[in-house]
Amino acid sequence: MYNRKADEIYTVQHDAPLLEYLLENVKNTRNKIKATLKNRGIKVNGKVVTQFDFPLRKGMKIAVSQDKHNDTFKSRYVKIVYEDKCIVVVEKAIGILSMAAGHSSLNVKSVLDDYFKKTRQTCRAHVVHRLDRDTSGLMVYAKDIETEQILEHEWHDIVCDRRYVAVVSGEMEDDFGTVENWLKDNKAYITYSSPTDNGGKYAVTHYQTLARTTDHSLVEFRLETGRKNQIRVHCQDLGHPVCGDVKYGDGNDPLHRLCLHAYKLCFYHPYTNERMEFETPIPTNFRQLFK
Repeated sequence: MYNRKADEIYTVQHDAPLLEYLLENVKNTRNKIKATLKNRGIKVNGKVVTQFDFPLRKGMKIAVSQDKHNDTFKSRYVKIVYEDKCIVVVEKAIGILSMAAGHSSLNVKSVLDDYFKKTRQTCRAHVVHRLDRDTSGLMVYAKDIETEQILEHEWHDIVCDRRYVAVVSGEMEDDFGTVENWLKDNKAYITYSSPTDNGGKYAVTHYQTLARTTDHSLVEFRLETGRKNQIRVHCQDLGHPVCGDVKYGDGNDPLHRLCLHAYKLCFYHPYTNERMEFETPIPTNFRQLFK
């Protein structure tokens, strides 16, 4: 049994980015301050903040945890990247659904709901967009229905940049390009593309090749539209399906996973209109194929 140490409380005297303020005012090493921030040990006006450039305003109260056990959230499938009173940004691992489907399926929404309950927050996680079970990477959830409605209805105006990185089969011919066509599901729920309007949804994906070998290519994708299975089908259209894709792939499976990761997410905050930018590293095992 350990005793929790009291938080150190600071009142902001002048506007400043959070990390800059902490480095000026908290008597600790730079590395320890950054670790406390990353491990959810900093609260601004009572809410956990992990964003190092969070804009502080004069009069705000900052609580700095003196406790090494300040990470109240532990999950092998979900990592919280940012949280405020109306949104939470997470990095999802492979093997977990974005939301429940069927009985007791492992999903991000229920992991977050459990965390909110444990931290005595009177909110629920509301799904705004989805990632496939076997795709990893960044997602944003709303913490109330009003925020969910704003994000859902104004998604295309609010989101300014969404990028994925994938290991695809074979050696990409082009350094960059764009795939655009119409995507529609057939009766077996397989998404297929058509160069002309087939009654489906128009989809646009921009790509850039980052590295190649004769067997695989590392490719960045920037979504202009966010359709179901868009990148996976567009990779199939390019003749270079995503590695490990059992639905649209060619059997090339070097890492025993779907090699698709949502690594960048930029959007305007639904209330403050501040530009929020989040980026995760390209998965190490993706990079190792191109050493």
